[in-house]
Amino acid sequence: MLGLIDIILTTLINIIILIMKTGKLIQQPGGYKAFVPEKFPPDKKIIINTKTQQLHAMAVLMLGKLDGITQLLPDLDFFILMYIRKEATRSSEIEGTKATIIDVIKKESRLEYKFPQDVDRIVHYIKAMEYGLERLKTLPLSLRFIREIHKILLEGTADASGKTPGQFRQSQNWIGGGSLNTATFIPPPITELYRCLDDLEKFLYSENDYTPLIKAALVHAQFETIHPFLDGNGRTGRLLTTFYLCKLGILERPVLYLSDYFLKNRQQYYNSLAGYHSEKCDIDSWLNFFLDGVAIVAEEAIDISKKINSLRTSDLLKIQTLGKRVKKATLVLEKLYNLPIVTVKKVEQWTGLSRTQANELTKKMAEIGILKQIDKKIEYGRQFWYKNYLDLFISK
Repeated sequence: MLGLIDIILTTLINIIILIMKTGKLIQQPGGYKAFVPEKFPPDKKIIINTKTQQLHAMAVLMLGKLDGITQLLPDLDFFILMYIRKEATRSSEIEGTKATIIDVIKKESRLEYKFPQDVDRIVHYIKAMEYGLERLKTLPLSLRFIREIHKILLEGTADASGKTPGQFRQSQNWIGGGSLNTATFIPPPITELYRCLDDLEKFLYSENDYTPLIKAALVHAQFETIHPFLDGNGRTGRLLTTFYLCKLGILERPVLYLSDYFLKNRQQYYNSLAGYHSEKCDIDSWLNFFLDGVAIVAEEAIDISKKINSLRTSDLLKIQTLGKRVKKATLVLEKLYNLPIVTVKKVEQWTGLSRTQANELTKKMAEIGILKQIDKKIEYGRQFWYKNYLDLFISK
């Protein structure tokens, strides 16, 4: 596992990347041209430009700061789930999902029974993320691992029909347009697919001159270029980026997620990937976009971590005013970091209090500004939000 010092030292020397050629368009029997990747990574290499080295250095610096501050967060596991929920929501939004992180939390809390149909996309993304982070402890990052993740991501969702979850495609796919004739990009044909995947798998665990961040950027772009599944390639590719960063030891814990950055800069995200897998092969633009995103997202995560610490300190002080209810209120607060939308019934389950006592405790926590009742007009099934905490993860 590479430490941050190892990563920083690599920025002081020439960083090596691929020659500016990742593949070419080749005429296919069906009358269209598909992009066929070269050997990955190519044998011939060049030195990256100064701008990319500067962006790399900044990304490494911000990751070091993020790693340091997240170690100060108490019970980090409580907060990781919220990061995962946000990543799942934003990654799914890139594919057109309309459901929100609030819909996801309500579904997990079983507070309502009617949700947008596409909320299952996000729920399955969360399952795939949690499964993958645990699976990494026993299985190498490999094609088998990627297939397992894809199966969890799609199976049981509206996207699954005819898309063979967990299996690489057996037919030609395309991006954009209504058919192969009008597609904006056509990935490699089946005859080249497994050769490309084999190259990618070897790169995942090979030792070479690439720094971890450069490797992560190249892996994501190469995976999207190969587009090995009939559906779910974008979400699988973004999941793969998180797993790869974790596997390389970029951070001790998984608190860096790039989908929010990709979504906010969606057109540049698409354009940068398109540049990567064009015959002109603009690798610089993709690397610069990716590295800048790492620095930006890390800085945002640092800010959120500071605010979480500040909020927790403030709310613990508020709870001290509750007298004999302090112990139970503290227990509720810790649970809220995992599930920040609750009912009185949930508080009752968490604390073992009677319904009347749980109702009174919830009321007191609302009075001191920790919980907020969302709909004050209803009497039963009232929802209470830990809104100050939720707001830290809801993108504006």
